[in-house]
Amino acid sequence: FCPGYDMVHYGTLQSAETGEGYGDYLIVGISKHKGPPVFTQQERYKMVRAIKWVDELVEGAPYVTTLQTLDKYSCDFCVHGDDITLTVDGKDTYEDVKKTGRYRECNRTQGVSTTDLVGRMLLMTKAHHSNIASSDYQQHTDNFGKGPRGSSPWTGVSQFLQTSQKIIQFASGQEPQPGDTIIYVAGAFDLFHIGHVDFLEAVHKLSEKPYIIVGLHFDQEVNRYKGKNYPIMNIHERTLSVLACRHVSEVVIGAPYTITKDLLDHFKVDLVCHGKTEVFPDRGGYDPYAVPKKKGIFRTVDSGNSLTTDNIVQRIIKNRLLYEARNQKKEAKELAVIQAIKNYNLMGTFVPK
Repeated sequence: FCPGYDMVHYGTLQSAETGEGYGDYLIVGISKHKGPPVFTQQERYKMVRAIKWVDELVEGAPYVTTLQTLDKYSCDFCVHGDDITLTVDGKDTYEDVKKTGRYRECNRTQGVSTTDLVGRMLLMTKAHHSNIASSDYQQHTDNFGKGPRGSSPWTGVSQFLQTSQKIIQFASGQEPQPGDTIIYVAGAFDLFHIGHVDFLEAVHKLSEKPYIIVGLHFDQEVNRYKGKNYPIMNIHERTLSVLACRHVSEVVIGAPYTITKDLLDHFKVDLVCHGKTEVFPDRGGYDPYAVPKKKGIFRTVDSGNSLTTDNIVQRIIKNRLLYEARNQKKEAKELAVIQAIKNYNLMGTFVPK
């Protein structure tokens, strides 16, 4: 049993992958979100169902995981990250299951948090594209992810470092099989969200045996056609997010914006798809889909979902003050627990305040 999730980013995806590795069957419980909304409850449910390691979803799961909850769903244990979660009165939400040995812990994914992603949207800088520190970005971490008493190791911002091992953990490793329909789609897939899931699901339904390859554009290319401070997630972060989707078979990291004959031949592509969103011309002013269109293998797919990354950013901006207040309150609780643990280690008394 793996409780969660707020925003679904590759940090939460990592916890799902780790949770699945602990056992044979992974159930994810989604509690009702009490903070300002980024995604609706139904959007959160569908996003988690699209994660390839998730076997079952419990809607409206209790915030405090009890032994009764584990027994109800025939779970041997629950899994959570090494960040602490507290009730309103400061109690560890996993206290009961920890006492009975039915708790497993996975390390927090360094370099990503909902706090960090929300801050990137609000700050509107491009420092995250190349992970280069800037005074503006440091100011964001101080204001958004740091309370007046200091910084919590759980709510604060850290730097993401991509490794080949992370990619291997997320990749399926499956080659196309005889009879598969190889379908190529390309884009930014930034802040991987329910709009992307619905599109990929619709593409997946185009064939009985689909093998979907997603081409991800480099950050600089995305910024060329999207502008502002897009992409919110850099190429490494977007790669892991897309790989975790159960509809995706393979990812091309840094795919060319213009789809060429060489690319189609190399991957033996049968079909090229794009959604209903605008297609921007390439650097020469030409249609990037001209070649697959000429070959008669291009198809526009209507997913029935008009949600875009822009819509999500607008939701965040609308609730900016609420997010800042929520994170500072959450961090204050965490710092109180850290201080209580220090007091216990020094004096043998554990009294969180």
